[in-house]
Amino acid sequence: MTPSVLILGAGSDMAVAIARRYAQAQYTVQLAARRPEELHTLQQDLQIRHNVSASAHAFDALDFESHSAFYHSLPARPDVVICVFGYLGDQEKGQQQWEEAARILHTNYTGAVSILNIVAEDMAARKTGTIIGISSVAGERGRMSNYLYGSAKAGFTAYLSGLRNRLFHAGVHVMSVQPGFVYTRMTENLTLPPLLTAKPEQVAEDVYKAAARKKNVIYTRWFWRYIMLIIKSIPEFMFKKLKL
Repeated sequence: MTPSVLILGAGSDMAVAIARRYAQAQYTVQLAARRPEELHTLQQDLQIRHNVSASAHAFDALDFESHSAFYHSLPARPDVVICVFGYLGDQEKGQQQWEEAARILHTNYTGAVSILNIVAEDMAARKTGTIIGISSVAGERGRMSNYLYGSAKAGFTAYLSGLRNRLFHAGVHVMSVQPGFVYTRMTENLTLPPLLTAKPEQVAEDVYKAAARKKNVIYTRWFWRYIMLIIKSIPEFMFKKLKL
């Protein structure tokens, strides 16, 4: 049987790179996003370039009530589910307007938990599968510049850790991915340090290889593990004075 992968939030640059890497490995690819019509070019490219089956499906992370019907209507139960969607948002706007804060929190945490709870139940019943959650190093310590986004990602990281603990006993693997800076449309308005910033293709390669080796937690790129170790070791009385 040809293995299949479901990519949630398939319209992002990172998700596109991940979809191409799994198609290269001859996975059937199921792409899911709010506007599936925008995925048709990618869908056709995967089919022609890699000679694999690819499909596009409507999925809205914030429409929690639709998640069960979405998942159970898929043409095939996925062997691998990758939760890529996220929303950086505007921190200052979120401080003043609850609507923006709620969108940041629900997109990065609540929506992910809603759909992955459903995936987890299915994979636990089948006693097989892999769940991959794309979190962020921003969730490892709150910073004034993005603590709404960071707090949601911190929650998501903790959720994945607990899910990994639970599903291990059912034969299901859960992997947490902690990217640092990545060149994407979501970060195009930010000034990023070139030496510390990865391309989506580099993240995709790291994700694919780590999942094949059943890694539990990966940082991408690898050096972010040590950068965050340093940042987390700064005493709070000093850290709170920094403007980060």
